Amino acid sequence: MQAQREIITLVENIEKAIIGKRQVILRVVAALLAGGHILVEDVPGVGKTQMVSALSRSVRGVFHRVQMTPDVMPADIVGYSMIHPESKKIVYQKGAVYCNFFLADEINRASPKAQSGLLEVMEERQISVEGGTIPLPRPFMVLATQNPVETYGTYHLPEAQMDRFLMRIVIGYPNKEKEMQILNEIEGDNPLNNLEAVLSLEDVERMQQESQSVTANRLIKEYIWEIVNATRHDENIRLGVSPRGALALQRAAKAMAYINMRDYVIPDDVRDVAAHVLAHRLILSPKGKNGLASREQAVMQVLERVGVPAAVVG
Repeated sequence: MQAQREIITLVENIEKAIIGKRQVILRVVAALLAGGHILVEDVPGVGKTQMVSALSRSVRGVFHRVQMTPDVMPADIVGYSMIHPESKKIVYQKGAVYCNFFLADEINRASPKAQSGLLEVMEERQISVEGGTIPLPRPFMVLATQNPVETYGTYHLPEAQMDRFLMRIVIGYPNKEKEMQILNEIEGDNPLNNLEAVLSLEDVERMQQESQSVTANRLIKEYIWEIVNATRHDENIRLGVSPRGALALQRAAKAMAYINMRDYVIPDDVRDVAAHVLAHRLILSPKGKNGLASREQAVMQVLERVGVPAAVVG
């Protein structure tokens, strides 16, 4: 199948720059196919920027990166209007977000005012300026990073903004075998410098449409509802998953089914992405904070309690 060849080619191309993280790459590709954004929460040096750059180069996309600091202003992100010195007319100067792949590096170091500049572009894929709107290029994806260890001088991301991210992922350290491969193969020239495009932006848009045409039947939709509803009545969770979260889980599950070469969703697709889609949308109760290691653990406990549909027909 054409889609299978394209996905394998894309993943293998990204792996030239990010070694030993196929499962992480697959989830990033799933988020892209689902038209969603990703929050990468991890320590420095594990390849966050490398992955975004490799993804954009692999599909001939325009990649912009902003190192978020307290002095970054919304205008730096979304652009601003100015009077042209010659024509004396008001013209719009494009901001960094006018691209296909936008990396907000260490997003929690930017002020809440700057963070708010991303809300509209993440939800509406457009910029409002001078009483009008400017659509962003398609496809468009925001990938934001934050360091969970060093929190001095950071600003907590508001729940409304966390809810805009389709997935939250952790890259993690490579195992010994893969890190030895990194040490042996990446000594001098960065592999990104020789990375060539294997797909076009038009291919990505087509694959996005195809992935979201995957069927999620009544049993799957009821299964998703059972999961999100369970988060709303769990003693370890103070704030459960919203309807937007349920829709996000369905979109991500469809993308995973598409990656796995099916035109219908099965429960395994839902379970595969549930923790990545739902955990960052939860707020744990005091009991949950004391008894659980993470919000991901809360999601996994919910999955253990919710019954899996006995049969799913595409």
